[in-house]
Amino acid sequence: MSHRTRAGDEASVAISTGRWQMAGIVVVVLLIVAFPLYRAVDATRRGTAEAERQIALEEMGKKIWSLDCAECHGITGEGDKAPALNSQQFLGAVSDEQIHRLTAVGVPGTDMPAWWNEIGGPLTDEQIAAVVAYLRSWEPTAPDRPDWRDLPSHRAGA
Repeated sequence: MSHRTRAGDEASVAISTGRWQMAGIVVVVLLIVAFPLYRAVDATRRGTAEAERQIALEEMGKKIWSLDCAECHGITGEGDKAPALNSQQFLGAVSDEQIHRLTAVGVPGTDMPAWWNEIGGPLTDEQIAAVVAYLRSWEPTAPDRPDWRDLPSHRAGA
């Protein structure tokens, strides 16, 4: 191979390498620009999806509540044969996790059964989460009910 051919090959390789380096730089710059744009768009979509999921959970929770919970706690949680759960005092004092656990395992020594299907109840974790979401939807307008624990026969004026 002649010196001139080798120099031509090296020049060709240098040009090709330079093009690939430039292409790599362009791709990196595009990614640097694209990621913040994607995050901005994705944040909006995630927020919308989360809001839609919350609405769906509340709707499912309302159906479950009317079928399984309203008989004892009242259709709007006002209390009947069981404590009133639609109250500022109850909703302000318990976490979602506590409501979930009380619903899942029941309340020993009361008529509140275990609802979780893992221990013999009819509801899945997702269904219990839906009930929790429905109860939380009452919170902004929950009445002041310091007597929320009392059964109707024990309430003042009953």
